[in-house]
Amino acid sequence: MPSIDLTADVITLTRQLVDIESVSRDEQEIADAVEQALRALPHLTVTRRGHTVVARTDLGRPSRVVIAGHLDTVPVNANLPSRYDEQAGVLHGLGTCDMKGGDAVILRLAASVTEPVHDVTYVLYEAEEIESLYNGLRLLGESDAELLEADFAILMEPSNAGVEAGCQGTLRVEVRTRGERAHSARSWRGVNAIHGAGEILARLNAYEARRPVIDGLEYHEGLNAVGISGGVAGNVIPDECVVTVNYRFAPDRSEAEALAFVEEFFAGFEIELTDTAPGALPGLDQPAAKAFIDAVGGTVAPKFGWTDVARFTVLGVPAVNYGPGDPMLAHKQDEHVEVAQIVRCEQQLGAWLRGETTIPESTEENA
Repeated sequence: MPSIDLTADVITLTRQLVDIESVSRDEQEIADAVEQALRALPHLTVTRRGHTVVARTDLGRPSRVVIAGHLDTVPVNANLPSRYDEQAGVLHGLGTCDMKGGDAVILRLAASVTEPVHDVTYVLYEAEEIESLYNGLRLLGESDAELLEADFAILMEPSNAGVEAGCQGTLRVEVRTRGERAHSARSWRGVNAIHGAGEILARLNAYEARRPVIDGLEYHEGLNAVGISGGVAGNVIPDECVVTVNYRFAPDRSEAEALAFVEEFFAGFEIELTDTAPGALPGLDQPAAKAFIDAVGGTVAPKFGWTDVARFTVLGVPAVNYGPGDPMLAHKQDEHVEVAQIVRCEQQLGAWLRGETTIPESTEENA
C-alpha cells in the first residue's frame, strides 16, 4: 500500500501525494495512506467516511477552524509521476496545483502544529472534481454535519497563495430545438433542428457579462455554450438539437434568480436544468474572515470559479479560498506549481494557527 511521511518537508510530501494516482472515484489508496498517517498522531481524533478523512484537535479552545482540501484529481493525461525542476523551483504533475500542494500543507500542519490557538478540523475529502452527487464534503455535511461546525473555514483551492473570497455559482441547462425528420435530398419536407439552434448561438454571442461589485470585489459572470449535440444520420434532416449552456453567476444571485435569468434569456426555447450549485458571498465583514486576512496579508481577490466554500456558506460558516498554485494551470496537461507558494502557505498558516504575532509576509507576486 502506498504510504506518506508526515515528517517529510512539504515539497517531498506533495510529491508523495501526487504519485498516488487518485482520479475521482478511485481515491481509496490515497485515503488509506492519509488515514494511516493521521491515526499515528496522538493529538488528533480521526474519522473516516467513505474516502473522506477528518482529523480534529479537541483542546477546548474558544474557536474552531476547518481547513479542507480534496484528494481527487481529473483523469491522467501523461502527467504522472511527479517531476521536480529544482532549478526553476517548479513541481510538475497531475494534482500539483489542484490541489495536492494544498493537501500537503494540511497534512504538515496537522502533524506539526500540536497546540494551535484554535481547535482545528482537517478535512481531506473525495470526489470534488465530478458531479456533486459524489462530493465527499457534501456527503459529510449530510451524514456528520457536526464535524464541519466551525467559526471559520479555509478551503485550500489554488489561489496563488493569496486569499480569494466567496465564489460564483454555477448551473447548466440544456436548450433544445425541435424539428421534423426528412430525407436530406428533400430537406424542404422537414425542419432542421440544428439550423434552429443558430438563434441560441446568436443570443450567446450577443451576451454582455454582468460584473457586479460585492464587498469591494468585482465578479465577472459568464454564459457559454459548452456542448452541442444533434443529428440522426448523414442523409437525414435532424429533428432535435441540444445546446448545453453553463452559467457562472455572481454570488449576489440565488440559484432561483440565476435560473430565472437563463429562462428569460432563452425565452421561446425548451430548457431543462441539469445541474446547479449556489455561489458564496465574500463575507469579508465577518470577524473570523477579517482576522485571517489581516494575518496573512496581501490583496483579496474574488473567486471566479465555483468551489466548496459555497457548502460552508450554506452551513453558516464563513470561508475563503487560500492555497498554493495558479488556478489557470488546473486540469492542464502541464499542470505545475511553484514550490515557494507551497512553502509560503505552510509558513503563514502555521504561524497563524500558533498565534505568532509575526506572520511570514506575502509578496506582490502571490497577493
